[in-house]
Amino acid sequence: MKILVHVMPKSGVLDPQGQAIAGALNRLGYSGVTQVRAGKVFRIEIEGNDPVLVRESGLRMAETLLANPVVEEYEVEVLP
Repeated sequence: MKILVHVMPKSGVLDPQGQAIAGALNRLGYSGVTQVRAGKVFRIEIEGNDPVLVRESGLRMAETLLANPVVEEYEVEVLP
């Protein structure tokens, strides 16, 4: 099975990369952009047939390695 782990800075945490991207988009003429939050997406292939167990494994991966829970939030999505 495949999972996607989305990792983003928590609300209220400074995101200099997101701010730089928002500024660049505005300079390129995308004047409607008011905020950008830059994050990471991990696509992981994992053995297993039970989506619930695979998702739980992805959550443990995010908690222990893929995200810093102090400043980042994460979401795990099981792909069909």
